[in-house]
Amino acid sequence: MPMSTDAHPTPKPQETPPLAWRPLGSKTLPPGAEMLEQTLADVRQKIYARSVMGVFARWRIALVIFTQVLFYGLPWLNWNGRQAVLFDLGARKFYIFDMVLWPQDVIYLTLLLIISALGLFLFTAIAGRLFCGYACPQTVYTEIFMWIERKVEGDRVARIRLDESPFSLRKFRIKATKHALWILVAFWTGFSFIGYFAPIRGLATDLMAFALGPWQWFWLVFYSFATWGNAGFLREQVCKYMCPYARFQSVMVDRDTLVVTYDHGRGEPRGARSKKIDHRAQGLGDCVDCSICVQVCPTGIDIRQGLQYMCIGCGACVDACNQVMEKVEYPTGLIRYTSERGMLEKLTPQAIRKNLFRPRVLIYSVLMLLLVAIFVGALATRTTLRVDIIRDRGMLGREVAGGFIENVYRIQLINASEAPLVLSLGVEGVPGMTVALADRGAVALNQTGQKASVAQSTAHIDVPSASNRLIAVVVKAPAEGATPGPHPIRFVTKSLGPDGAVLTEINEASSFIFPN
Repeated sequence: MPMSTDAHPTPKPQETPPLAWRPLGSKTLPPGAEMLEQTLADVRQKIYARSVMGVFARWRIALVIFTQVLFYGLPWLNWNGRQAVLFDLGARKFYIFDMVLWPQDVIYLTLLLIISALGLFLFTAIAGRLFCGYACPQTVYTEIFMWIERKVEGDRVARIRLDESPFSLRKFRIKATKHALWILVAFWTGFSFIGYFAPIRGLATDLMAFALGPWQWFWLVFYSFATWGNAGFLREQVCKYMCPYARFQSVMVDRDTLVVTYDHGRGEPRGARSKKIDHRAQGLGDCVDCSICVQVCPTGIDIRQGLQYMCIGCGACVDACNQVMEKVEYPTGLIRYTSERGMLEKLTPQAIRKNLFRPRVLIYSVLMLLLVAIFVGALATRTTLRVDIIRDRGMLGREVAGGFIENVYRIQLINASEAPLVLSLGVEGVPGMTVALADRGAVALNQTGQKASVAQSTAHIDVPSASNRLIAVVVKAPAEGATPGPHPIRFVTKSLGPDGAVLTEINEASSFIFPN
């Protein structure tokens, strides 16, 4: 779908201000300077979005409430005597309800990021930038800050008059109240954010005692300032100039994507008219040129100029236009969610929905379902015990008293469950092998010269809940008759229940070196 980059509103209250910049000593602008001037003017222009209610406005309010209840409330939720969701970077553990994830579980994060990217592609191919208009954090916090602004300063006309009025005690009081509320929301947002990385109850106690650590203070101030600046001042500039998604969405949108669209054939030629006249007989379209669709737009664009990359798909113009159409007793839907093909070919809603299931959507859907199935399956079958074998490189193999060859290993045991584990560590692969923890001394568990069974060649280890242990293990094997060089062996780690039953078994391969 072709996209226009002309986003300058037409109503007088939001007209682009006169351009003041000109190259010194020049009456005409050099090539490209006019576009630069216009861009700079757009950045300087302040948008006074008008409030509107309707179906899509209610959806936005519902999603703002849902996302913020989730964001602000989740850190305070307890689970098994701890914070339900906690990303403890210091301990390198992520707690997500029943799961405890370690750095070794980065594969799950990778899968989640790929699924999220495919979901974004799929959603954009179907319905454009609905995520931007309803669930993007920039949009959500801008909605919250604009709601506070309207409650304190009034709606659009009142805010314009307040800004244009000279400085007074009343103006200072209103502006100070607004910014105080903004800063309060921004501060609580920053506090909630770092509450995902440090236990929030302890964080609240430290905050009241001014005992936060330097990094905690940094992220609290940084995130609070970013929220205040982005939602209070930058607002649409983030969506128009800083967000990369606005730039590459055009490659994912095609003629069958549902987007906010102005029905040019029905609305043009636009113009004011009396409600009593037959506007068709006067050669006018349904658009009464009230410009309310521009006044309610949070990014200040005119949707009647065609789809633009600055449009976030929030549907505010749809609600506003439908209200105007109802007042003048015209059919609603002059601005609506539809596809370019549906608009030009005047397709029925059923035909438009049918065209949504095109090859790219099906491919995205299949890939996403496949990855989701893999992700869910991996989590469902995920073992709570991880074993990593690390050979001691400084001691590849040495001969010790009694005619044995000794190899030393370091074994990292990770307990990803919230219950303590009793582990049985065994080794097999070379006849007559013995295993013992290095701090307990070597213990010969099989002196028959035959291949040791796992049940006989074991050492017992306790690993507390949601923790890891790095232990040194000494493995010995008879030197007599052994061929020099590496020999494959296998460490067998079993998790034992209270009655001694085996709950989980992990086999990790390694090698045992006989020196020359």
